[in-house]
Amino acid sequence: MIVCIAEKPSVARDIAKIIGATSQRQGYMEGNGYQVTWTFGHLCELKMPDDYTPMWKAWSLSSLPIIPQRFGIKLIEQSSIKQQFAVIQQLMLAADGIINCGDAGQEGELIQRWVMQKAGATCPVKRLWISSMTDEAIREGFEKLKDQDEYRPLYMAGLSRAIGDWLLGINATRLYTVKYGQGRQVLSIGRVQTPTLAMIVNRQKEIDNFKPEPYWVLATIYRDTQFTATSGKFMSKEEGEKAFATIADKPFSVTDVQKKNGTEAPRQLYDLTSLQVDLNRKYGFSAEKSLNLIQSLYEKKLTTYPRVDTQYLSDDIYPKCPQTMNGLFKTTFDGQHPYADLVKKLSGKPLKKSKRVFDTSKVTDHHAIIPTGVTPQGLGDDEQKVFDLVARRFIAAFYPDCKFATTTVLGMVEDIEFKVSGKVISDQGWRVVYAGQGATVTHEKGDSPQDAAAENTGDERTLPDFAKGESGTHMPTLTEKTTVPPKHYTEASLLRAMETAGKFVDNDELRAAMKENGIGRPSSRAGIIETLFKRNYIRREKKNIVATSTGMELIDVIHEELLKSPELTGIWEKRLRDIEHGGGSPEEFINGLKEQVTEIVKQVISDNTNRHVTAPPATKEKEKPAKGRSKTAETISKRLRAGMKCPLCGKGKVIKGNTAYGCSRWNDAQEPCRFRKPF
Repeated sequence: MIVCIAEKPSVARDIAKIIGATSQRQGYMEGNGYQVTWTFGHLCELKMPDDYTPMWKAWSLSSLPIIPQRFGIKLIEQSSIKQQFAVIQQLMLAADGIINCGDAGQEGELIQRWVMQKAGATCPVKRLWISSMTDEAIREGFEKLKDQDEYRPLYMAGLSRAIGDWLLGINATRLYTVKYGQGRQVLSIGRVQTPTLAMIVNRQKEIDNFKPEPYWVLATIYRDTQFTATSGKFMSKEEGEKAFATIADKPFSVTDVQKKNGTEAPRQLYDLTSLQVDLNRKYGFSAEKSLNLIQSLYEKKLTTYPRVDTQYLSDDIYPKCPQTMNGLFKTTFDGQHPYADLVKKLSGKPLKKSKRVFDTSKVTDHHAIIPTGVTPQGLGDDEQKVFDLVARRFIAAFYPDCKFATTTVLGMVEDIEFKVSGKVISDQGWRVVYAGQGATVTHEKGDSPQDAAAENTGDERTLPDFAKGESGTHMPTLTEKTTVPPKHYTEASLLRAMETAGKFVDNDELRAAMKENGIGRPSSRAGIIETLFKRNYIRREKKNIVATSTGMELIDVIHEELLKSPELTGIWEKRLRDIEHGGGSPEEFINGLKEQVTEIVKQVISDNTNRHVTAPPATKEKEKPAKGRSKTAETISKRLRAGMKCPLCGKGKVIKGNTAYGCSRWNDAQEPCRFRKPF
């Protein structure tokens, strides 16, 4: 018997249907020589310090650094997990072979290998590797199963990441809590969490310490068109008034007229971060909500694997694109066919094949996020919004470039030069896909000094016809303005900053090159941001992210640059990527971290200053009742305890997980209950 193990019951059901395992059993399905079972995400975790020795249970400086000789794993302490693991272990010990059907990524590989190790499985293992959950993709995947050994570097990278996070998180959190927390609160330190918080705190300090300064801008209106002085702003009123007086009664002369034709290529396809950024910009969705929505679309077979960091497709996807377009052509929302006319314009000739879209060399495990061609049915409003962005980005990729003409006019009054630019679109090209959508903007003005360049749209206004040498009267103006502080991070701009280790990079190609040195993985960044919210180190003010007093004091008390530097964390991330691709040493990475942790412990313990964090935890944001949940259920959930009847379905029991209470029927194969209440 061949045992297939998936990451969720719903995925297991999809796989079982394709391979003929149609008989339902307790904790698995069976048939056609297969047994298909599942995990609930992580069933195992790294052992905690007191699992190695009771001496490591108490938090004390004398026990640090905590570095086990050999790391071990254990089952997560939940009755539902223990029950399902017993089923998995029984199946695996009797199996002739195992097929790892976990999520096709680093985390999925780690989850399933830990379960197999804990179960003591010894039979041969194959790997199912697919980028979408369509029936066709599952069938193709089973026809191309690979030996699990081919994915060992992926597992070693995941294992190295987990051990590295454990080493730094356990030791630094205990170290700072005992040394500087004064016993009042846990000071949580993390390999990715703390550098991310440091970026937010540093931005907050820039804003808090900012002192606005006045400046003056010289401009003039000639033929109903405003020209601005190219000399820039004046920092004193006297200087500006002097320049104003120079030009007040003198004629304006056009010195140069330049007309240039240009093109603008379609936006690149979505990776996870760029999709999260656009969803935050357009709809205000949090990074975590966006991840959950695109994951839901993936599991519904509508979009491809979401946890990706590439914006390219491999060449073998090109022949399948017409079929995907056909699925979009048939898509109906509220009785309308939103993509039919757009797809129809592409029919009758081969789809364009651009290197900005198809480049196998820039695709490793998975390609960019695109629709699968399966026609959507019964999507919620938010799911529909996500699908619409992905669908339009895919369609636009095959449209021609947008064509425009740019006119730049230079003028002189005495010895002061003025300039104005205008841009006229002559052919909308790919922009017709977004007509009336407002979905092409990928940067929010004010996020960084480079935002204007990110728009790539220029000043879209028509200028009068100017001729070189013409001259006439004009109306000069001197306008007082004030410098403004940097913008707060939003979740969108914070995701971009994490992607490039704190550096503002608007160019798509350059940003892609820097992704290897970003902090965190695309799939983990949303969770990191949410962790900072839950620990009251940051808070939301509308769309802005603001550091709390606790978060600011925590960063101030950390003098060890290694713990809070995005650049250094980006270097660690690069080494983990090297391990994943078979070019790095897990042993060197872990041993290096052990040395660094040991050195940090020595430095902090020897600190004789009176540094400490005094600010109490900030008040948690009030949670609004979840949509569709009754007020009674919300009220009851505030005084939850393990073992009580589920306040939502009334059938299951409340169980306590690592970060939340939930219903024991959360992963029930027949009638799941989605009740969940974070601590």
